[in-house]
Amino acid sequence: MNFKRMIFALSLGLIIGSAVLVKGNRSFADNNTNANINVNINNNNSSSSAANSSSDTADSASSSDDNVDSSSSSEVTLSQPVLTLGTSLTSSERSEVAQTLENAANVDSSNVQAITIDGADLVQYLNPSGSSFTDNSGVWSSALIQKTNNGGINVQIVDYNGANNITTITQNQYRNAALTAGITNANIYVTSPRAIDGSGALAGVYAAYSAAGNSLSQKNINNAQNEQNLLSSITQANKDKDGYTDSQLNNAVAGAKQEIANTKNPASLSRQEIADIVNKELKKNGLNNVVTQSQANQIISLLQKIAASGVMDHQSFKDQAGKLSKNIQANAKNIFNKLKNDKGLWTKVKQFFSNIVTDLQNLF
Repeated sequence: MNFKRMIFALSLGLIIGSAVLVKGNRSFADNNTNANINVNINNNNSSSSAANSSSDTADSASSSDDNVDSSSSSEVTLSQPVLTLGTSLTSSERSEVAQTLENAANVDSSNVQAITIDGADLVQYLNPSGSSFTDNSGVWSSALIQKTNNGGINVQIVDYNGANNITTITQNQYRNAALTAGITNANIYVTSPRAIDGSGALAGVYAAYSAAGNSLSQKNINNAQNEQNLLSSITQANKDKDGYTDSQLNNAVAGAKQEIANTKNPASLSRQEIADIVNKELKKNGLNNVVTQSQANQIISLLQKIAASGVMDHQSFKDQAGKLSKNIQANAKNIFNKLKNDKGLWTKVKQFFSNIVTDLQNLF
C-alpha cells in the first residue's frame, strides 16, 4: 500500500509540474515577472505623466473633485460636422489638412463648420487636468467630428501625405477619452502635417461641442484627460513587453466602464468592488501578468472618479461603452482571437491533466 501511495504521489507531482510548465510557455505570459495583481485598497498611487513629444502635449494629473456632477448630459451630439484646425498651421497646411479630413469623412466642405484651435483652447480644456499650456502654445493636430445615428464612438488617425504624424495618443485612447467626456455616436478623424502628440486635436474635439452649443462637462473632460494621460503612460511603459498591446489595455478599461455602469449605483461602489472589476477585465484581456500593481491601482482610482462624476448613470454611457469594446475587438481581431485560442487551449490542458489524476485515483 505504501508503494502504491508513493507511485501516486510521484505521478501527481509530475502532472502538476508539467501543467505549470505548459502554462508558463504560453505566448501571452512570456518574460513577465509581475505576480498576479492583488490590489491593496489602501494603495492609491497617482498617475504618471505621458512622455512629451512637443508643446502640443498634455501632462497627467488626477482630479480632486469626486462629487457627482448632476449637470452631466445624458447625450451630447452635433447637428453638423465640425472641423477643428490648429492655429499653427500655415495657409497651405490648413487647406491640405481640411481636405484630408473631409475626404476621410466623405463630407463636403460646404456642410462643415470650421473652427480654429489655439493656445487658449488648450489652456481652457487641458490645463485643469494638470497641463501647463499658455495662450501662446502652438497647435498643429486637427480633427473632424461627425455625428452618427447609432454607430458608437469611432476614431481614425488619418495619414497626412502618407505619414501618420500622431505620435502619442492612439485611436483607442481617443475613443475612451471621448466616452468619458460624455460624447456619443460620433466618427472622429485626426491628422497633423508634422509629428505631434495629438493633444491639440483632442482639445479640438471638446471645443467642437462647445462651438455647436452642446458643451461637455468640464469635470468629465478633466477625467477624460487624466484617463488619456494614464493609458498613454501605461502603453509607453509596456510597449516592448511580450503579451501587451494598447488595444488590450483600452478594451480592459472599456469593459470595466461598462460593468461599473451596469451596476445599480456606480457612484456607490467601494474601491474594492471596482478593483475586483478591473482585475477581472485585465485578466480577461491577458494583462494580469503584464500591467503592474501600481498601474492597476491608478486605473482603479481613475474609474472611481469617473463613477463618482455621474456620467456612468446614463443609459447612453452604458450603450456606448459596450459598442466601444466591440469596436476595439473588431479592429484588432488577430489579438483577441489569439487570446481566446490561448484560453481555450489552457482549459483543454487543465482538463487533460485532471482526467489523468482521476484515472490514477481510480487505480488505487
